[in-house]
Amino acid sequence: MADHEYRPVAHDHDEFLAKAMQRKGFAAAYAERADEYSLVRELLTARAKAGLTQEQVAESMGTTKSAVSRLEAVGKHSPSVSTLKKYARAVGCDVEIRLIPAPRPTTASTRQPLRDCG
Repeated sequence: MADHEYRPVAHDHDEFLAKAMQRKGFAAAYAERADEYSLVRELLTARAKAGLTQEQVAESMGTTKSAVSRLEAVGKHSPSVSTLKKYARAVGCDVEIRLIPAPRPTTASTRQPLRDCG
């Protein structure tokens, strides 16, 4: 079998998302998984910048292409921190996890200063 050079397919995600948001129910469903979609975009962007295929990432992680494919998809799979670190190393990145203060509703009776999570 001949070697094939990796050539990512061009995709304008913002344009795709703008069209999809016009579909009934899409915006609400997307909002429910916004954090997952954000993570997947970061994973895909990092792999593309590294110029690697799923097979190459899988080999570096010591796993299979199908496992990398599941990691790069929004669904029922929630990766562990350990798995995210392996993926990050494979694509030449580090993982940073932070807790940030969540906005809280304030009224005169419940007004409290936000605490720093770190």
